[in-house]
Amino acid sequence: MKKAFVTGITGQDGSYLAELLLAKGYEVHGLIRRASTFNTQRIDHLYRDPHDPENRLFLHYGDLTDGSRLATLLATIQPDEVYNLAAQSHVRVSFDEPEYTGDATGLGTIRLLEAIRQVNPQIRFYQASSSEMFGAAKPPQDENTEFYPRSPYGVAKVYSYWITKNYREAYGMHASNGILFNHESPRRGETFVTRKITRAVARIAMGQQKELFLGNLDARRDWGYAPEYVVAMWQMLQQPNGDDFVVATNTDLSVKDFVELSFKHVNLNWEDYVRFDERYLRPTEVDTLVGDFTKAKNALSWEPSVGPEQLAAIMVEHDLAAINGHVADVPRGSVWQKAVSK
Repeated sequence: MKKAFVTGITGQDGSYLAELLLAKGYEVHGLIRRASTFNTQRIDHLYRDPHDPENRLFLHYGDLTDGSRLATLLATIQPDEVYNLAAQSHVRVSFDEPEYTGDATGLGTIRLLEAIRQVNPQIRFYQASSSEMFGAAKPPQDENTEFYPRSPYGVAKVYSYWITKNYREAYGMHASNGILFNHESPRRGETFVTRKITRAVARIAMGQQKELFLGNLDARRDWGYAPEYVVAMWQMLQQPNGDDFVVATNTDLSVKDFVELSFKHVNLNWEDYVRFDERYLRPTEVDTLVGDFTKAKNALSWEPSVGPEQLAAIMVEHDLAAINGHVADVPRGSVWQKAVSK
């Protein structure tokens, strides 16, 4: 039985990755931060009594700011694969907390890499890199596009990208960067723009909210579906050698386009409800991020199946069901189904 260690397991990507790995027969260990309240909602459906002999999901307290704890956990667990998904990942918040963002999102990666090098350099490592590293670079962006980050978050991710590549080349480690463009789902945090939009659309449709305040509606993004993107993460670590891959859909939509798709799903005119608030603007904006995933398609046989319109519909339907006290049956996408069946 393979073992995987996942940081950020309670986040959107971590929860879907844990599902995938468990479905493929892995023993999964997740890193969680100690808090006074439970923050495991996204993985509660995977939880089993730790005394159950069939249980294959284990959670461990720790933090990317504590290198000694990471080394201790790796030495104890002895995983085959490590997925580093943990970060202070909200771009706008990174301007308010730049030092913490640099520590957790940037230096956290080298703490984990160094722990792997000391414990067992044969462990395969995945680093969650980000399209925000490209920032102001001209689209479409691929693995050869120069980085031009426009936020503390983007800068921290650039550091993580290069240190991952450096450890691969310096120590022969199987270390890969997944440069993931925007990927969303009903598990996306409510302060991120897509989920903020779909949740507001559902509340407006049900008469529970009157207006939606947003910042830059002209920002253009490449939006994909998170369950399909975690498949690409897993595929990278199944290759003979570590490498770097862009994971995207090569589609180009503005925030306004996503707003329109979401309101259209409930037969409402978005212009009647959306208002501008400059507080949501970034000090430095990123105008357009559109990814070219040709390398991933050729090397990993990975290609997305869920486009922006279907994505908006999935998220709005989930948020409508939640208001009515129901749990929507959220599809995982054909990419996910194919990976699980292998």
